[in-house]
Amino acid sequence: MKRAERLHALSEMLRRSGARGVSAERLAREFEVSARTVKRDLDALEKSGTPIWSRPGPGGGYGVTAGTSLPPVSLSSAQAVALMAAVSAAPDTPYADLAAAGVRKIVDVLDPRTRGRADQLADRIWVDAPPSASRAVRSALEEAMVEQRVIRIRYTSRGGAATTRDVEPVLFASRSGQWYLVGWCRLRDAMRWFTVSHIERASVTKSLCTGHTVHEVGVPPVNAKPVHG
Repeated sequence: MKRAERLHALSEMLRRSGARGVSAERLAREFEVSARTVKRDLDALEKSGTPIWSRPGPGGGYGVTAGTSLPPVSLSSAQAVALMAAVSAAPDTPYADLAAAGVRKIVDVLDPRTRGRADQLADRIWVDAPPSASRAVRSALEEAMVEQRVIRIRYTSRGGAATTRDVEPVLFASRSGQWYLVGWCRLRDAMRWFTVSHIERASVTKSLCTGHTVHEVGVPPVNAKPVHG
């Protein structure tokens, strides 16, 4: 990792640590450098305007002062292209359109040199993504999840049987490259997994969900985790 990238990652790790802070030894292990290098990096960040605090002794460490303004987040050209590639390769991901818009905002504010390098690198990555579910269906599912409202879907099972169901959305899940809407099916009076690509139509109703939780879905697959993990 180049020093500029390490400094950026270091400031982000300090910000996430909150009031707990993080020790120089842990930072050194995280970035595979010496504690002396970490302290030089911390000094460089402080001189650049990052409001770093330090707490000596056992349980001490370094952090970023709460309630102060931080310098704007900046990305390297490779980090920017990583975001572009991830979004382009997963058009079926929930809120993918919002993610794409967010990436465009980030790229738009990059300095000209970094943006130019990002554009050159982006030309070296080709994506042939599979067809996604209809935009109307995905928009309805996303809205129902955010607003926690019952969604009415026209669903075709693997066997070809079509039914109309009212579903209380609980979570989106990706498994083996396939996206599912997991929710309480009022027709079956049970939790069900619905393959998003098998939903022909979807409309958000005015009915609020009754409070079914993620814990009711059951034990997640071994490698599954929330996206903020």
